[in-house]
Amino acid sequence: MDLFSRSWAALRTAVAELPDKDFEQPSGCTGWLVRDLVCHLIIDAQDVLITLVTPAETEPTVDAVTYWNVGNQPPTGEDPLDALAVRLAAAYEEPRLLKFHLDDVGSAAGRAATLADPRVRVSTRDEVLTTGDYLSTYVLEWTLHHLDLIAHLPDATEPPREGLARSRAALEKIADSAFPASFSDKDALLVGTGRRAPTDAEKAALGELAAKLPLVLG
Repeated sequence: MDLFSRSWAALRTAVAELPDKDFEQPSGCTGWLVRDLVCHLIIDAQDVLITLVTPAETEPTVDAVTYWNVGNQPPTGEDPLDALAVRLAAAYEEPRLLKFHLDDVGSAAGRAATLADPRVRVSTRDEVLTTGDYLSTYVLEWTLHHLDLIAHLPDATEPPREGLARSRAALEKIADSAFPASFSDKDALLVGTGRRAPTDAEKAALGELAAKLPLVLG
């Protein structure tokens, strides 16, 4: 729960600190500018709020690992929902409006997560899981999108180290295999999810794991 809050606060702070010109830079998500990614984060925050007030009475069907739908084809940016984020972001017209909406809805999502009971079961995407597991999935979500946000912004603030470490551990559970110790947490996440291609040396170090990559999470 605490790491969810820290990862989310760090990501929102990174957005708040961006100069307006950076909103027109490409993000680490194919087909999205930084402004499009920020719009997606607003939608993510709304999803958190909705899920936390959607209790379930049945037994969990997934946990923090099996929650993810895993593919191996990186997004092209042509998916209708991806295109919708682009149109919505353009409608804001000014970065300050995106910043305001993210701070407004994002702060509410952060407060709701702090107040939530991790043992309570919630429903989302036609699945049931505990609130604790649900919020754990978002540590990975926030960390990956923080890396997407700063992909072409070398002066922007990095994600928290503990969020990177936890996200790497989560990705290793999803892959059912550990990344080489020579990989930093950041590189494990970027290479593991197809956000960048491995170097020849990295591919050799990955061994059999290379055949499983990328792990495209949805």
